[in-house]
Amino acid sequence: MEDLLDKPLGDVIFVALDVETTGLTPQFGDRICEIGLLRFKGSQILDSFSTLINPGRPISPGASAVSGITDDMVVNAPSFKDVVRRILHMLDGAAILAHNAQFDLCFIAHRLRALRLLTLANPVVDTLLLARRNYHFRSNSLGNIARELGIGTQGQHRAMGDAAITRGIFERFISDFLARGIRTLGDLIDLQGGSITSPKMPEIPLPPQLEEAIKGEKRLWLRYCTPEGTETRRVVEPLEVNLYRDYIYLVALCGLRGQQRTFRLDRILEMHPVAEENKGEL
Repeated sequence: MEDLLDKPLGDVIFVALDVETTGLTPQFGDRICEIGLLRFKGSQILDSFSTLINPGRPISPGASAVSGITDDMVVNAPSFKDVVRRILHMLDGAAILAHNAQFDLCFIAHRLRALRLLTLANPVVDTLLLARRNYHFRSNSLGNIARELGIGTQGQHRAMGDAAITRGIFERFISDFLARGIRTLGDLIDLQGGSITSPKMPEIPLPPQLEEAIKGEKRLWLRYCTPEGTETRRVVEPLEVNLYRDYIYLVALCGLRGQQRTFRLDRILEMHPVAEENKGEL
């Protein structure tokens, strides 16, 4: 999409994007529970898409307190896999617009990797970076910038609401930047300090029994050494693995209530599949 960088800003299609999540760290299994996308060109809205997403795991109390999204609200919602084609269609040929874009892109990259899909290659404009480099707001949070600019904050902390607020802020910024001689998408990206790339998720080699359990949604019996040196034995439902600070972590559901836990792979002393007839045992 390099040809987009030379386009005048008025000719560029943007998609304002925001996600709400179950927590803050996709490396430890947090996932998207709502996404909102607003596709526009200049003052014209071309398309929009917003949906709750069943993350396949509980929403943390902290995340729920901010967004108001509860486990009950997403229980019958589609999975990310169910809506990913619609999302990719919305983003096709467009520049992504987001506030604190790396946060949203990191969560999306984790889901795309899990589905064996390519990482996004769209140009990215970040209103947070533009605010930090070109303005002096009291706070660069989305809500505060909007309030200082006199932009309504209705729907804040929900995905489509935040996407719409981001678009409103962006329109105000563009008016200023055009007066300063910023003409193309490339000029705008230079103004924010350079390109933002969607995080590339490394391929992680896995023990065969773990890879099979994740792909086949099968349970595993683990003998695990805790950081304190205590050995525990448990049955888990593996969800995914992530690389974080040079260690590989298994994210899994554990216990009768399916509580989400993380296990460092180098501390797993033994693992084997749970027989189907014993699948209900813990």
